[in-house]
Amino acid sequence: MLSVEIIIITIISLSFRLCLCCSNDNDGCGDVQRFAHPSKHEDGSVRFLVVGDWGRGGAYNQSQVAFQMGKAADKLGIDFVVSTGDNFYDDGLTSVHDAALQHSFTNIYTAKSLQTQWYTVLGNHDYRGDAVAQLSPFLREIDNRWLCLRSFIVHSELVELFFVDTTPFVQEYFTEPEGHTYDWRGINPPKSYISNLLKDLEQALTLSTAKWKIVVGHHAISSIGHHGDTKELRKQLLPLLQANDVDFYMNGHDHCLEHISDTESPIQFLTSGAGSKAWRGDIKETKKRGVNFFYDGQGFMSVKLTQTDADIEFHDVNGKILHRFTSSIFFHVKVRASW
Repeated sequence: MLSVEIIIITIISLSFRLCLCCSNDNDGCGDVQRFAHPSKHEDGSVRFLVVGDWGRGGAYNQSQVAFQMGKAADKLGIDFVVSTGDNFYDDGLTSVHDAALQHSFTNIYTAKSLQTQWYTVLGNHDYRGDAVAQLSPFLREIDNRWLCLRSFIVHSELVELFFVDTTPFVQEYFTEPEGHTYDWRGINPPKSYISNLLKDLEQALTLSTAKWKIVVGHHAISSIGHHGDTKELRKQLLPLLQANDVDFYMNGHDHCLEHISDTESPIQFLTSGAGSKAWRGDIKETKKRGVNFFYDGQGFMSVKLTQTDADIEFHDVNGKILHRFTSSIFFHVKVRASW
């Protein structure tokens, strides 16, 4: 006989799926779950923070970064928060009842301005625990801000964010796990999983009419940090982004802040993986083309999108703005036309 707990989780899961269907702009649910998140601003602008690699129970300056995020979110008036993965160290969650959700999330990001939807992807450390637990709608009963899925789309007025599950792309996690056990439930066989993911992403990008297209994943396509470029993403994902007018690729994985321009398209690579522990002085490549900014300390990123411009800022653990740039939609259209 099924336990009461399993029955409750099943009911919540079914209800959650119904909500997803209702929020999908296509007929039926489709292969990629889509969430509508309307802007709350009269000018229609979309504003959000981006943080990654954070879940350490407040340690390694996670609490200080969270405090500054609260101040920045209040000033900007954010619509939501994007998490680029590695949500719980060192080995993800143990189950849906793991207290780490409260210790590293609920009890850390307490500012009123951060009590909004968090859109989250899994990182490689999350796969070392019970990855399925992070995907469970049961966690939303504990903290309703939490929304973590493998791959999904957020539509918010003039922007669409495409969240991609990048961990299964990395072959060494399968061939050289270095003593770690990865939770590959729902992934095997990985070749088919990745093929279907890329097919769904390509279709979604092709059909998108958003002014701004942003792809979010955990692993970097271009980075000079500790891990550097992810070769599998450069081979399999990058051509898809270049061919479909993606404006920004946002990621974590390297515990730093970075802004790197693609040398073959208008895409800007933005790393925000400095939510807690950082790797001081750990630079893998010093002469990489397109590097606009690199910071090896803790911090986060803020984004404001309008009909014409994207204003992006990188903040450190003390709230100082280290790097700021504006990207014009007109520039992107002009560049794409001549590329």
